[in-house]
Amino acid sequence: MNGLVYPKSKRFSIRIVRLYSFLREEKREYVMSKQLLRSGTSIGANLAEAECAISRADFLSKVYIALKEVMETIYWLELLHETDYLTNDQYSSIHKDAEELRRMLSSTTKTMREEGY
Repeated sequence: MNGLVYPKSKRFSIRIVRLYSFLREEKREYVMSKQLLRSGTSIGANLAEAECAISRADFLSKVYIALKEVMETIYWLELLHETDYLTNDQYSSIHKDAEELRRMLSSTTKTMREEGY
């Protein structure tokens, strides 16, 4: 797997934790922010698990789960933006990071599938 994706996912998790705190404290939003926290921090957690996978299939499975969590996170970000909890600038910044993670994980899964894993 690309050596940059895990550190990027960890930095993204930190941003998600901070966004969660902002949404709860400043915007008094409790439901979507909790969902965002769960999916956004799960990306890095699954990639950490992938590093200790017992097989290539297990590794690929964990990467796929991380990819699914990215997609869920993007959904919550879009919903928070479209319901005016996030400004355009706030949304654009973190959405860009989520999309970059999505592309990286998609590329990893595609490469592994092509290699027969």
